[in-house]
Amino acid sequence: MNAERHAFLLVGSPRRGKSTSAALGRYLGDRLAEQGWWTGRAFLYGLIGNAERERDLLGTLREVDLVVLAAPLYVDSLPAVVTRFLELWARDIADCTDPPRSSLTAILNCGFPEAEHNHVALAICRRFAHETGLGWCRGLALGGGEAFGGRELDQVGGMARHARRALELAAAALAAGEHIPDAAVELMARPIVPRRIYQWIGNRSWRVKARRAGTLAELRARPYEANS
Repeated sequence: MNAERHAFLLVGSPRRGKSTSAALGRYLGDRLAEQGWWTGRAFLYGLIGNAERERDLLGTLREVDLVVLAAPLYVDSLPAVVTRFLELWARDIADCTDPPRSSLTAILNCGFPEAEHNHVALAICRRFAHETGLGWCRGLALGGGEAFGGRELDQVGGMARHARRALELAAAALAAGEHIPDAAVELMARPIVPRRIYQWIGNRSWRVKARRAGTLAELRARPYEANS
């Protein structure tokens, strides 16, 4: 174990309380800490736009070995605040005379049951790493992340068993200086529950919300159908 290895988690979720993105990143960070790594983290929401905090964060990232970006999917891409930070980070790397020492990995999750919805956003992260000279350690994509409800993975139970194992495999590989293995990628992408059950839960949730709002009878309304 090498106590001088440093990993830093960037959380791209606007939720500072219960955040699935933060929970996924923390689980990976805890596994790295068990292997002697120093770990830190920052929430990008509330930080971006504050010049002093931006400078402090960019200075920290120059000194770490691994950066872990954990974020939710927004309209098939990265959240705007993550994109803005990547722009700032790329500019900072370009202004440095020394090449970057860090590697990058990403853990993305979406509310859709299929993990492949995250693939475009992961490709953006991969391209960012290549364009800036960062090492790319591959990324992990989770579908149905909303079902975790922002809880710590140890508290989710069986639904998170594949995600936990995927992050454990990823941490072991990253600690050894290797890329995230195919087994971890495949495990993270497995459905957390059968699709029919996930859809049933989702539909039930919409009906409950519509009933509270007094709009239950309008759920199947198609106001623009006549003009289509």
